[in-house]
Amino acid sequence: MRGPKVLKISGKPNPRQREFFASRAKYTAYGGARGGGKSWALRRKLVGLCLNYPSIKCLLIRRSYGELKSNHLNQMILEYPGILDFSEKEKAIVFRNGSRIFFGYCSCDRDVLRYQGQEYDVIAIDEATQLTEYQFSIFCASLRGVNEFPKRMYLTCNPGGIGHAWVKRLFIDRDFKGGENPLDYNFIPALVYDNEVLLKSDPSYVNQLKSLPKRLKDAWLYGRWDVFEGQFFSEFNEDVHVIERNFIPKNTKRFIAFDYGFDMLAALIIAKSESGDLFVERELCVSNLTLGEAAEAIVRFIADLPIEYAVASPDLWNRRQDSGKSGFEIMRSVAKMPQMIPADDRRIPGWRVLKEYLSLREGKPRLYIVSGCTNLISSMQALLCDPDKIEDAANEPHYLTHSPEALRYAVMSRFEPAFDREVDHNFKFSLRKTPIQSYLDY
Repeated sequence: MRGPKVLKISGKPNPRQREFFASRAKYTAYGGARGGGKSWALRRKLVGLCLNYPSIKCLLIRRSYGELKSNHLNQMILEYPGILDFSEKEKAIVFRNGSRIFFGYCSCDRDVLRYQGQEYDVIAIDEATQLTEYQFSIFCASLRGVNEFPKRMYLTCNPGGIGHAWVKRLFIDRDFKGGENPLDYNFIPALVYDNEVLLKSDPSYVNQLKSLPKRLKDAWLYGRWDVFEGQFFSEFNEDVHVIERNFIPKNTKRFIAFDYGFDMLAALIIAKSESGDLFVERELCVSNLTLGEAAEAIVRFIADLPIEYAVASPDLWNRRQDSGKSGFEIMRSVAKMPQMIPADDRRIPGWRVLKEYLSLREGKPRLYIVSGCTNLISSMQALLCDPDKIEDAANEPHYLTHSPEALRYAVMSRFEPAFDREVDHNFKFSLRKTPIQSYLDY
């Protein structure tokens, strides 16, 4: 009696790729550096699942269909001749046992809405850091079905891109929110040194990576997630700027800076030394608070610390159509809410001042952040440059902007610009202290 037909596929995975193949986590991310063999492993995993589970339904996603075709579809046809066919109508690879790998793309939110309501057993996202967290969440909702097939998502990724922050949060920092099960997430790092096939076929590739500028080399050769091209705060270095609380000098005064939005209240307690150095001592990040609730949260956050003033976005001084009151009036009506002053909220001058505080003078910065302020630290690392204004920070992903905005308000409250507020193109800042007291009776 003949046994089942065995189909042999050429190619030998390296240890990291075998680890990727063996992962049983619901969400598995693989990568970190360039040249780690991610694409081959992703294709091999999908093909293996399709051969092992008749009629399984898989989806392979990338930013554009052109990239998907050149990086995966054409390669699959070459690598697995005779066991699959491509259906142009379905945009899918079809196996003889009924399994399918559908090819999709997602370059904007409009594209991802095409997948709402659809069901897939396995979803693979190539270059996941090119997608936003919202887009990722829509694909997660499509990972379902009533059959007994495994429901898993596989992601390949490198540092950088608009999705850098959420990939880093879930798979590198493992900083989970409510409803996210840590056991569902597995990250498998891969470096070019793990890819023996590439090292033998193109030994010069490592030298190409070594010759890159330092930040790109750190990200693409060593897979570092705290530095990447396009990072807005290139000056920020966790080894330099992040401290423990006992590093803060004894004789300091404190103020608070906050950025309010219903989607996020980001508040920072700042200690200032006699020499003018600033220390972000504590942070508060809370969502879905009304103005009154935000003020109450700030009062609890301060916990009777002596606070000189609170600096906040000047739009809080605008009167609201629904109540006729300004946000300032609503927040100041809460007992023990500290005195409030409107921030100088000019973006590019403010970022320049903040970068000056981060820059080293005689080997030291003028701004430090206590290690417990994890939201601010991760936001400083992940905030991107605006693609249209290199001196401005991008507004997406928006959830990254709140804490840095509050910090910008903080540093701009300490010094008075040496020019008229309307003129930004010749921006310079001086060390003249802002006349804060004039605002306190606003």
